[in-house]
Amino acid sequence: MTESTWLDTYMGRYREILAAKAIFPDLLAAKAMIKAAQGESKKLMFAGNGASASIASHLAVDFLKQGGVRAMSFNEANLITAFANDFGYEKWVQEAIRYHGEPGDVAVLISSSGKSPNIVTAAKFARTKGIHVITLSGFAADNPLRQLGEVNLWVESRGYNIVECTHMIWLTAICDLIIGSAEYPVS
Repeated sequence: MTESTWLDTYMGRYREILAAKAIFPDLLAAKAMIKAAQGESKKLMFAGNGASASIASHLAVDFLKQGGVRAMSFNEANLITAFANDFGYEKWVQEAIRYHGEPGDVAVLISSSGKSPNIVTAAKFARTKGIHVITLSGFAADNPLRQLGEVNLWVESRGYNIVECTHMIWLTAICDLIIGSAEYPVS
């Protein structure tokens, strides 16, 4: 296979995923949930591990600055290390939600595999506290995280880069839906 053919096949995976209209109702449901929270002066809380943490940080800023939605991410080193030390790594996100969340807020929880124990634990906890949950995952269709959200955005792929980049595009699309445009100044 030539490199050009390989790239065509690779990019074809993105075309298939991003052109699949089956995800549109879930993207619109996520937008509606976020708009409802915004209307009630509630906030978005983003969390993930690794690249998903980077996506969480980026989108928290976009929703806040561009979308006008109160938003935060749990990616400060001192928060992660203090809470992981005091509560255990599997519970640090749960405890961040306990300290920062209130009923009606929205937790946006991201795990490529849908199996990250700290993210799954946080989703379970958030639901018990009246906090809405949007999940983003990939890999197996029956992953644990996908079973826990009110809105579950799942990528049918086992490729980390494909899953993570798709999560980024989907969340950006939701933000741009709220803004009402894909092109706008960022001043």
